[in-house]
Amino acid sequence: MKKNRYKVDKSIVAKNSSWTFSGNVAKNFDKHIDKSVPLYGWSHDLGLKISDFFVKKNSKIHDLGCSTGTFIKKINLRHNNKKIFINGYDIEKKMVALAKKNNKKSKNVKIKFENISGANFKNSDFITSFYTIQFIHPSQRQKIFNKIFNELNWGGGFLFFEKVRAPDARFQDMMGLIYNDFKLDNNFSPSEIIAKSRSLKGVLEPFSSKANIDLLKRAGFKDITTVFKFICFEGFLAIK
Repeated sequence: MKKNRYKVDKSIVAKNSSWTFSGNVAKNFDKHIDKSVPLYGWSHDLGLKISDFFVKKNSKIHDLGCSTGTFIKKINLRHNNKKIFINGYDIEKKMVALAKKNNKKSKNVKIKFENISGANFKNSDFITSFYTIQFIHPSQRQKIFNKIFNELNWGGGFLFFEKVRAPDARFQDMMGLIYNDFKLDNNFSPSEIIAKSRSLKGVLEPFSSKANIDLLKRAGFKDITTVFKFICFEGFLAIK
């Protein structure tokens, strides 16, 4: 292993405090996240079921941090009887390339190499984000939430999943240790778990459940509910 680079999975290495979704992470992303985020595939299934309440003919859908475009492909297939328009956004070129490849047959899908802070969500019916907001600098998150609220159609839905902090130190320790057990059960080695944690320092900044809800409320959302909770991972649905 090169100096200052540590193995975090079979085909992925990372530097201290420098986690990135570029390089080998992109091509190994789907396998890695299924192992490292509990019920990740099920969160996609839940997102599809929730989409039925918001997606209609001519709906505009946005997936923030679309990675390999897997969810976009699924939601497009689910609503293929409707004339819908889907935009996916990512700031990693290799992710964008993979997402385009996975959705190359769908003319109604656009994958954009673009920061979501400058994206256009106007007249949207459904906006999704799977474990992306947690990587946005805390100073910018309220602006993103404000933008989503302002540009959603009335009655539109914002569904996002995040790693969350526990409400106090005791619960945080408990959830952290249980999550480490989950990763050990999924055949990550102790050294890989430590290396991943080191690489995420200063890059992944999870908020508590309350802090995420407060962001939504300050943006203007009043109808908010938790739709998923497992250890330190949570899914929120907000309706304008």
